[in-house]
Amino acid sequence: MDVLIVGAGLSGIGAARHLQSALPARSYVIWEARAAIGGTWDLFRYPGVRSDSDMHTLGYRFRPWASAAAIADGPAILRYVRDTAAEAGVDGRVRFGHRVVSAAWSSERARWTVTGTHDGQPASLTCRFLYLCTGYYRYDGGYEPSFPGREGFRGAIVHPQHWPADLDYAGQRVVVIGSGATAVTLVPALAGQAAHVTMLQRSPSYIAALPATDKMTAGLRRVIGERGAYAATRWKNITLQSLFYRLARRRPQLVRGLLRKATMARLPPGYDVDTHFRPRYQPWDQRLCLAPDGDLFRAIGQGQASVVTDAISSFTPDGLRLESGATLAADIVVTATGLRLLALGGITLCVDGREVKLPETLAYKGVMLSGVPNCAFTFGYTNASWTLKADLVAEYVVRLLRYMARRGYDSCVPVNADPRVTERPLLDFTSGYIQRSLHEFPKSGSRAPWRVVMSYPSDLLKLRYGRISDGALRFTRRR
Repeated sequence: MDVLIVGAGLSGIGAARHLQSALPARSYVIWEARAAIGGTWDLFRYPGVRSDSDMHTLGYRFRPWASAAAIADGPAILRYVRDTAAEAGVDGRVRFGHRVVSAAWSSERARWTVTGTHDGQPASLTCRFLYLCTGYYRYDGGYEPSFPGREGFRGAIVHPQHWPADLDYAGQRVVVIGSGATAVTLVPALAGQAAHVTMLQRSPSYIAALPATDKMTAGLRRVIGERGAYAATRWKNITLQSLFYRLARRRPQLVRGLLRKATMARLPPGYDVDTHFRPRYQPWDQRLCLAPDGDLFRAIGQGQASVVTDAISSFTPDGLRLESGATLAADIVVTATGLRLLALGGITLCVDGREVKLPETLAYKGVMLSGVPNCAFTFGYTNASWTLKADLVAEYVVRLLRYMARRGYDSCVPVNADPRVTERPLLDFTSGYIQRSLHEFPKSGSRAPWRVVMSYPSDLLKLRYGRISDGALRFTRRR
C-alpha cells in the first residue's frame, strides 16, 4: 500500500477521507484492532457518555454537524463517524481485527514492513507511509487504584471503560469515585433512576455549565445554510475557547472567581462551594469539565445527587469507609478513576534494524518523530477538541505526500540539528492520568519546529500554510 492508516476511530476515518479526497490515486488501507468503526465512541458505553467538547469543533471540518445538540451523546457521535465513513466509501477500506504489533523501516527499500495479528494469526503488509491514528490510551482497561477491602464488598464494582450492558442501577445507592469528565457525566445520568448518587472525590475539578444547544447555529442555518452556519459557529467557538484559555493562563485568579460565581448561582443557597467545587490547581492546569445545561448542579439541587470530598480508607461489605471516619453506603461503586495511556498504540517501531525509543524522540510540529521516516501520528489538543488537530494533521500529511511526489522523493525524516533545542514534556498538564505515563511518550522541544503547542491558530498557520521544506525535514531519493 502507499499508506497504512492504523485505527478506525474519529482520527482514522477523518485521515482516510482527507487522503482519498485529495490524492485519489494513492492506495491505502485502514487496520483496526477492534471489530467496529468508532474507536472511543464505540468502546465507551456507560450511561450519559457524551463529548466534553462542542460538536462544531469536534466534528470534521469537511462534514457539518447537522444535529441541534451542541454537546452530543456517545451514540450520536458514533453515528456521525460511521455515516462519514459510509458516505465517503471509507468503510470499505477498513480491515477489522487487525492489530499492529510492530513496524520496521528499510531505508534501502524506502518501505515500512508492518506486522500484526488477525484472528490470532500473523498478518503483514508493506507501505510507503505509516499514519498512526491510535489515540493515546489503553483500550483493554482503565486505571484503578488499589483500595483496601475491595474484595469484601458485597455490591458491584464497575469501571466506566467496561460498563456491563445488563447492570441494573434503578433504585440502587451508587457511589461514583472521581471528579473528572467521566464522573461529571455519569452522576446526572444515573441520578434519574438510582435511589441516590454520590460523587466521591479526593479533590474538586473545575466544572462549567454550558448550553446543550447553540441558538446562534439554528438562526444562521436559516440565513446562510447548513455549511455556512457550521463554519461560522465553528470559528466562533474556536475563538472563544482560545480567548478563554489564554485568559485562564494569564489571569488565573480572575477565572477562578468567575467559575466560582457561576457555580454558586446554580447550587442551592448556603451550599459549601469552597469544599466541593474549589480545586487546588489553577484553571486549565487540567481539562475543564462541562455540565450541559448545568445537569450536575441540577441533580444536586434536586437532592438526587450529592458530593463528598474525602479520601477512601477502605471498602466495607456495605460501602466505603472514609479517612474522616465517615461511611458511605453503596450497592454499586463506579471507579471513574481515569485512563491508562498508551503511546502510539503500543506499536514497536524500528528504523534500519534499530528500535526506536519513543522517550528519546522529539515531536516534529506535533505530527512526526525525529529520526523516524515517513511516519505521522495524531495527538489532539488537551485544551480544545481532538478533531481540530486531527484535521490539521491530515491536511499536513496530504501536503507532505504531494510535495514528495512532485519532487520524486521517496522518504522524509525530521532531524534535529539545532543544539539550542532542549527537551520538555510533551504535555504541560497536571492531570493524574497524564503524569502517570508521560515518561513513555515522545518529548517536546523548546524551539520550533519541535515545540508542541496546544494552540489551534498556531498549528493552523504551521500545518496548513507553513513551508514543507523548512530545514528540519530531510528528503531523500532511492538509488
